[in-house]
Amino acid sequence: MATRTRQSQRRTEALSRERIVEAAVELLDAAGAGGLTVRALTERLTTGPGAIYWHVGNRGELLDAATDAVVAAALATESAEAPDTPQDEIRAVALGLFDAITEHPWLATQLAMQLSRSPLGSVTPRIFESIGQQVRALGVPERNWFTATSALVHYILGAAGQNAANARVLGPDVDRAEFLAAASRAWEELDPEDYPFTRAVADQVREHDDREQFLAGIDFVLTGITTLHPPTGPQ
Repeated sequence: MATRTRQSQRRTEALSRERIVEAAVELLDAAGAGGLTVRALTERLTTGPGAIYWHVGNRGELLDAATDAVVAAALATESAEAPDTPQDEIRAVALGLFDAITEHPWLATQLAMQLSRSPLGSVTPRIFESIGQQVRALGVPERNWFTATSALVHYILGAAGQNAANARVLGPDVDRAEFLAAASRAWEELDPEDYPFTRAVADQVREHDDREQFLAGIDFVLTGITTLHPPTGPQ
């Protein structure tokens, strides 16, 4: 009995929280949120449920931890590049999150839930701090920090989430260039009296790059922020 207890303790010690979260991210990437179960996790880690619960209280905590780990990695990678200006830093943070959401299709939904249901958790402050420090560095008046930062965060997560959703709908077997070409042709064939604008931008649909369009949106928001709230001096 004592031998079994010592063996169980050694397995628990060897199986770190970090490894559990890493395995959870792998399962989420492979099968989405529905595929993350304790049974699937124990099979992947070759362990028992007790070892899992020793480190993580429940499935919700595990989802939160996986979300936090992916976001932290995305933000750390971009911050290490040391951009020259606050605008560059915001673009880098935005692209880090954009790429993370693209790589991990489950992430957009979890981020939306974190922002709305768990603002006291670690993910929401982490994202707001990364963007908010740069909004402050832009010289935006303090009374407008929250509004300006919120506008950027909502655009980043909304646009990145929509892009990831589009990729999921198309699936891996659909050629993106062919799909956009077909959409462009369909827009060109619309009634010119009812859809003059849509017909006019049909070529841009065919040629656009998702990441470039995403960054252009960031620049629109930044231009609006700095125009409406010019610097008031050192912050």
